[in-house]
Amino acid sequence: MPEGDVVHRSALRLGRALDGRVLTRSDFRVPRHSTADLTGRAVLETVSRGKHLLTRVEGGLTVHTHLRMEGRWQISPAGRGLPGGDVVRLVLANAEWQAAGVRLGMVDLVSTEEEGRLVGHLGPDLLGEDWDEAEAVRRLARRPETSIGVALLDQRNLAGIGTIYRAETLFLAGVSPWRPVGTVEDLGAIVSIARRLLDANKERPSRTTTGDLRPGRSTWVYGRAGRPCLRCGRRISHGEMGAQPQERLIVWCRHCQPEEPTG
Repeated sequence: MPEGDVVHRSALRLGRALDGRVLTRSDFRVPRHSTADLTGRAVLETVSRGKHLLTRVEGGLTVHTHLRMEGRWQISPAGRGLPGGDVVRLVLANAEWQAAGVRLGMVDLVSTEEEGRLVGHLGPDLLGEDWDEAEAVRRLARRPETSIGVALLDQRNLAGIGTIYRAETLFLAGVSPWRPVGTVEDLGAIVSIARRLLDANKERPSRTTTGDLRPGRSTWVYGRAGRPCLRCGRRISHGEMGAQPQERLIVWCRHCQPEEPTG
């Protein structure tokens, strides 16, 4: 699933193509909003909220989209042909640019005043202007018995982190994903690392957490299961974490990320 940095870049791309321009085409290809028509309205702004996208238009309306696993926004000159097959869920276009939402996981049209109904449950946005580290820590600490790996993926605690940044954040913090939140000495350091990683990659076309873009060396542990740890040389472990059917891939180094606190 695209994480906060990818969604942030999608918001920037949509903003450059749509913001401040009047829509000449509005094509909702989802049953709930198939009759909706936004043509003639100007797009005011497009913003990201964690893994969610909010495109606000004149008249107090917001188009809410979520990429889920396979979704993406394809930006092209107005009038360009659309991807074939039954994959396009939404088209928004103006005289210059066309934005096609391909395989979007969620498409909603709501009153801007009701955005909270869709994103109000989210914790502090790691890439948001209103980022609040103390609030993110407070939310994580509410359930001390929960493993830190599960807690970091709970978007109600902090919004934007996924399996890649969870793995990389916990490796850099030296914390096992299986450790209960209540035994983690410095939750603030963990969320600070996560924010720095997402912020460093929010405008990069190629993601790296090591600073090295060479193949196989751009991440510390994610995508390196069974290979030598770049720090200690021991084999990197992998498994699944979370309750079914929401279990997700987890990757970590047992040596660099001990399950028991050290010191």
